[in-house]
Amino acid sequence: MPTVTVKWQKELLKKVEIDPSLPPLVFKSQLYDLTGVPPERQKIMINGGLLKDDDDWSTLNVKEGQKLMMMGTADEIVKAPEKGPVFMEDLPEEEQAVVVGHTAGLYNLGNTCYMNSTLQCLHSVPELKSELIKYPGKTNDLDQSSHLLTIATRDLFGELDRNVKPVSPMQFWMMLRKKYPQFGQLHNGAFMQQDAEECWTQIMYTLSQSLKAPNGSENPEAVKKLFGIDLVSRVHCAESGEESSEAESVYSLKCHISHEVNHLHEGLKHGLKSELEKVSPSLGRSSIYLKESRINDLPRYLTVQFVRFFWKRESNQKAKILRKVDYPLELDVYDLCSDELRKKLEVPRKLLRDEEGRKAGLKIDEKKSKDTDVKMLDAEGSSSAKGESLASSSQEGATSESEGQLTGVYELVSVLTHKGRSADSGHYVAWVKQESGKWIQFDDDNPIPQREEDITKLSGGGDWHMAYICMYKARVIRN
Repeated sequence: MPTVTVKWQKELLKKVEIDPSLPPLVFKSQLYDLTGVPPERQKIMINGGLLKDDDDWSTLNVKEGQKLMMMGTADEIVKAPEKGPVFMEDLPEEEQAVVVGHTAGLYNLGNTCYMNSTLQCLHSVPELKSELIKYPGKTNDLDQSSHLLTIATRDLFGELDRNVKPVSPMQFWMMLRKKYPQFGQLHNGAFMQQDAEECWTQIMYTLSQSLKAPNGSENPEAVKKLFGIDLVSRVHCAESGEESSEAESVYSLKCHISHEVNHLHEGLKHGLKSELEKVSPSLGRSSIYLKESRINDLPRYLTVQFVRFFWKRESNQKAKILRKVDYPLELDVYDLCSDELRKKLEVPRKLLRDEEGRKAGLKIDEKKSKDTDVKMLDAEGSSSAKGESLASSSQEGATSESEGQLTGVYELVSVLTHKGRSADSGHYVAWVKQESGKWIQFDDDNPIPQREEDITKLSGGGDWHMAYICMYKARVIRN
């Protein structure tokens, strides 16, 4: 990697490395560490022009030892406190994590970035951590390996919350390989890279089984409530005219990628349609059926997988679709829902629009809004007794008395990306939104602060990190 000299004010920063495979924003982040000048305030002169965040290093012809000039002011230095300094190292580890603003990274144990990135995304869900803490222990119908993997997940999440320095996930990895031996595959004596989506799916399945509470309890299927998506499907045969309906539960929606797909929403629509071949009773032979699905119940956290990998027969390996597919910070899935669910979402969605209108300073006719809401509830058969507040009205499938009503609108909280040409190679990274609203890139044991506007740039189209799994959190109207 070439090194350059950067002149800033009276300082001369020597041997600053440039990685041509990474965007200039990463170089600016290095200078931020050295000077305290935030990237957005940096103006770097290079070959007679200004360096842009998305410039291509290969076109800039940077030479070894080249001298660059940077202009910009550093963040204001905080005045010394009246009381004596308290060093972060002297604070309890839990308080250190609060001061830093994010939890710990995870050591790579040898091609385990697929596992580390998956764990960082799941660790960001506080409700899942709460369920793990309440884990009652092994039941008669749960196998020992699932029990041990659940315990290891709970303990590792606890370690991540208590530490600032990187944590070793060795115990978890041992239990994961014991439960799912494919993650222990070796090649030339080294552990092989694995598919992060497969790891995500297996962990989710295990937790869905182990965190089931006894029948009759308040929340018997916690993981399904948090992540489960109920689908209702119409299966139709054009040739015979036969038609039937199916219902199923899944833990993620698929974004199928083709030359027609430029945006996540388009890919999700494609993912809810499929063709299958099966025997037609009326024709007495196989025929093609079209399966069209709609969402019939929504989770608190909506997981979306970009179907980027496919099996390439000629090379006998998984190949990657590099096409750019944009995805939003806020996702509305209303038009992907069944008619039944749409009706249940109407009132919460109107309340959400009114709430957003108030925040934007718009004048809302409160009496008209309330009257309209009551009429909408009446039309759905809900109670509109005088004096009863709308927020406490119950609608199955769109509300939870303690947690608020779902709206079908979701906000992005984590992205798992892949860099490379094959699922069995390359590198996985997690990008996670913190409770403070700040984004952190968890590159194994190295947490790196990020700007929100850079998160949606992970949409593909080249060799840079691109979204493979996105997790969205539901926006709700509180009761």
